[in-house]
Parts: sequence; structure tokens; C-alpha cells
Amino acid sequence: MKPIDRQILQIALPSIVSNITVPLLGLIDVAIVGHLGAPAYIGAIAVGGMLFNIIYWIFGFLRMGTSGMTSQAYGKRDFPEIVRLLIRSVGIGLAVALCLILLQVPIRQAAFLIIHPTEEVREMATLYFHICIWGAPAMLGLYGLSGWYIGMQNSRIPMYIAITQNIVNIIASLSLVYFFNMKVEGVALGTLIAQYAGFFMGLILWMNRYGKLKKHIVWKGVLQKEAMVRFFQVNRDIFLRTLCLVAVTLFFTSAGASQGEIILAVNTLLMQLFTLFSYVMDGFAYAGEALSGRYIGARNREAFTNTARHLFMWGGWMAILFTLVYALGGNAFLGLLTDDRNVITAADTYFYWALAIPVAGITAFIWDGIFIGATATRGMLASMAVAAVCFFAAFYGFRPALGNHALWLAFLIYLSIRGAMQTLLSRKIIKENFS
Repeated sequence: MKPIDRQILQIALPSIVSNITVPLLGLIDVAIVGHLGAPAYIGAIAVGGMLFNIIYWIFGFLRMGTSGMTSQAYGKRDFPEIVRLLIRSVGIGLAVALCLILLQVPIRQAAFLIIHPTEEVREMATLYFHICIWGAPAMLGLYGLSGWYIGMQNSRIPMYIAITQNIVNIIASLSLVYFFNMKVEGVALGTLIAQYAGFFMGLILWMNRYGKLKKHIVWKGVLQKEAMVRFFQVNRDIFLRTLCLVAVTLFFTSAGASQGEIILAVNTLLMQLFTLFSYVMDGFAYAGEALSGRYIGARNREAFTNTARHLFMWGGWMAILFTLVYALGGNAFLGLLTDDRNVITAADTYFYWALAIPVAGITAFIWDGIFIGATATRGMLASMAVAAVCFFAAFYGFRPALGNHALWLAFLIYLSIRGAMQTLLSRKIIKENFS
């Protein structure tokens, strides 16, 4: 294996493990309350979990922006800026978390205006929400830490943190529910404990692995005007891009729900195939963030180009592998998720759309990582905005004739347009960074 392939896999593989373990926090909560004897418990965890997924998804720019800027500073060997970026990102994350805590009541009320849960689910989801919201400082602070670690070419520590969080969550939640007779509040407190366990573990590992960087801390430079402007410009673009992504994702679910329970179930199950693929490809995107930013910072165009070429090679192999696996075993996988024959039969009608996802999405995933490493966030925003417009245009244009097929066609167009737009913009970005 070539050195560049080893570098890619050293970052990608731990990131893939981290990505796969992240949704386990929510699954563990659902599994525990699923044995408490009332479906309202599951509904409360589902509603509360969805709210936090959206909130933290929107503020994911704290990880992505930090990763790109840190990798460039690492390539330049600019250690004072490396430290300032960590302090800046974690500090802003904690400030955002404080705002979320202060605004927790209107946030919850606004969410329930949209979701409309039953009274029993609303009551328990409210309890869950007002406990877990206190985990915002840990989660958003950890976003800054995780992005910084990836920028430093170290994806192992985020993996250790993610695994630790799941272990702590299992032990804490089970203990609180079964030994202290708590119900939803026990699951919420278990999640809260796990979040802070991950955050403090991230800080301890930083002290152990990077403590020598403390000598580069200069507090005055943390709030330097030009650096802060650049930090917010990069993260503003990622934030707006994420809003477009969230809009498409939520609309996809909503459009499926409007067509009845069977179609909603089919779309939800088939979308799990996209989710599994995205967990793996995000790992290679993280490798793109770390390595492309590093070589841009070092002004090494040859290494940057070689990295991009090999990332697309790995992406191509992954697309082929997932397409073959889904073609051969996709129906068996759906059978593991549900035993409802009506849903499985209906899924056969739309299965080929899900089968096309790896090929349609591969380019967008790889370019996302490279663009973040290059802090070319304006290009990411432009690509996402155009792709989102094309998604809605295709859906409403083809819906009268194609029904739910139009939704899947629009989603594939959305993925393809993102990749195509980024490919067109890539030459300009490379020229700007290496001219």
C-alpha cells in the first residue's frame, strides 16, 4: 500500500468507527425505554432525540470549520494559531450552548408547534428535553475538540471518545432506570452523564497528548479581529449550507409521510441504506479535510493533488462495493429491520433508487472533505443551494406523473448536482490556494 493510502486509512477508519457509534446513543435510549411497558416512552425519546439531532446538526459547523482551519495551520506548522483555533472553537461552542440553555423553553415550544405529539408524549418529551439540554456545553465543546483533533491528523481520539460515551451511556442509563426506578428521566440523565464523560475525556486526552502546546497560548491573539472574521465567515457558510441540507432531509421525510404510512415506512427503511453509506464515506471525507488542509497549509500542490486522486479512487471502490452489497443483500437487510410484508413488498418498487445512491453521491462526499480542508466554504454553500433548488424543482415537476418515484429521483439529482457543481468549482479553488 502506498504511503498516501495509509495516511488516508489512518484517518478514515477510526472516523468510520466513530460515525457508526454516534447513533448508538439514541438507539440505546430507545432500547431501554422500549422495555418499560408503554409506547409513549418510545415516542418521548424519539421526539426528544430528533430535536437534539436537528439542533446539533445545525451547529455542526463548529467541527467542520475547525477541522479545515486547523489542518491548514498544522501544514504551516503554526503552533500558536493551532492553539488559538482550539480555544476559539471550544469557546464559541460553549457560548452557543449557553444561549440554547437560556432559550430552552421557546425552543421546545416552537418544536412542539411543528411536531404535534400527544399529550402524554409531550409531557415526557418535555422532561427529557429539559434534562438533556444541559448537555449542550459538552456536545458543542466536543464538536470543537473533535474538529481540532481531525485537523491535527488524529481521528483516533474522537473514536475513543465516541466508544467511551456509548459504554458510559449504557451503564448509567441502565443503572438509573432499573436500580433507581427512574424512567424517561433516568434515560435522559444517562445520556447527559455520557455527554460530559466524552467532553472531559477529550480534555484529558488533550492534556496528555498535546499538553506541551500550552506554551503557545497567547490569550490576546484568540480574539484577534481578522482571525475572528475569518472564523465566522467560514462557519457562516457551513451553517447556511447545513440549513439547506436539513431542509432537504426534513422535506424528504415530510413528503413521504404525506403519502401514507406504507410509503413513509418504505422511504425510512430505504434511507437507511444511504445512512450506512454516508457513515463510511464521511470517514473518507474527514481524511480529505485533514490531508488537503495540511498540504494547502504546507503549499504542497503535488501532495494535495495526489491525495485528491487517491481519495476519489477509494471513493470509487466504496461506491462499487456498496452497490454490489445492496444489490445482493439489500432485501435481506430490509428484512432485518421489519417483518411487515406489505412494507417489504412496497420497498421492492423503489429499491433501485436506493441502489443508485452510492454512485450518485460519491463525488459530493469526497469534495465536501476537500473543500472543508481548503476552507472553500463559499463553494460548498453555492453547490448545496443550487442542488437544493434542483431537488425541490425536480420533485414538484415530476410528482404529478411519478408520485413517490419523483421524491427519489429528486434526491438523486440533488446528490449528483452537488458533486457536479463542486467539480466545476474545484479548479478555481486549487488555483486560489496554490497560485
